[in-house]
Amino acid sequence: MADYTVSISQNEYTAAQLEQLHTQMNARALRRRRIRQTVLVALNIVMALFMLFPLLYAVSVSIMPSSELFTMDMNLIPQNPTFENYVRALTQVPLGRFILNSFLVAGTITIGQIITCSLAAFAFAFLNFKGKNVLFMLVMATMMVPGEATIISNYLTVSSLGILDTYIVLILPYLTSAMGIFLFRQFYLSFPMSLYESAKLDGCSNLRFVVKILIPLTKSAIGAMAIYTFINSWNMYMWPLLVTGSAEMRTVQIGISMLESVDAQSITLMMAGVVTIIIPSMVIFVVGQKQLIRGMFSGAVKG
Repeated sequence: MADYTVSISQNEYTAAQLEQLHTQMNARALRRRRIRQTVLVALNIVMALFMLFPLLYAVSVSIMPSSELFTMDMNLIPQNPTFENYVRALTQVPLGRFILNSFLVAGTITIGQIITCSLAAFAFAFLNFKGKNVLFMLVMATMMVPGEATIISNYLTVSSLGILDTYIVLILPYLTSAMGIFLFRQFYLSFPMSLYESAKLDGCSNLRFVVKILIPLTKSAIGAMAIYTFINSWNMYMWPLLVTGSAEMRTVQIGISMLESVDAQSITLMMAGVVTIIIPSMVIFVVGQKQLIRGMFSGAVKG
């Protein structure tokens, strides 16, 4: 009887030790996980600061007096910050007009590409007509042609039409894109053909099917397309430089160069103007970043 009691006590003691050991192992694992997460967060912060350093330095220079910039010391942070550079940048050149032009051009191009690309993608995804695959291959082949290869022919065309230095010439060549057609088509292919056939049996026209059914179901693709197109249109440089000549039609990427001069203060003015025109595109990208990623990948996987 005594031996049995001792055996039970030894088993209970062993179970307690195992429980304590298990608790210690969990604590060690949790500690290692927290250390690993802390190290990863620290590395991400360092890499983010490294990647954002040019932008942060541009912001610093934009609020820095020129007397602090042109010194032998490395002034990364302004000692006497001032917003005079922003005031001068907005008054020395019609920067507000440039921003308005860019908003108008980029917004119109974005809306135009969403409309044209969605309609073309609908035709390639749901309609059956002769030569559909060949035509789609030709559309995709245009993605391999750089814009610089067609810029001269496009200029001669718009020049012969007499629409230089207008909003039309800035918008018209970019009202559709092969990338947008491909994006919408891949998204539409994830829908069953029975959806289109059922709508046709109910008397729904093709245009009504696109507006009432496809567009509400493709909000993520539309959001991704809108963000991508707007940022690209906002950053256009070569085409607006070639087809516009007056200050009233300049976009921000072209008009900002008017702040450059032989004056030493032009660098701080340029930085103030650059930061001003970067803010809209950055805000749109940050706000719609998740929508952009979701839209790019949503049509890639079926099921």
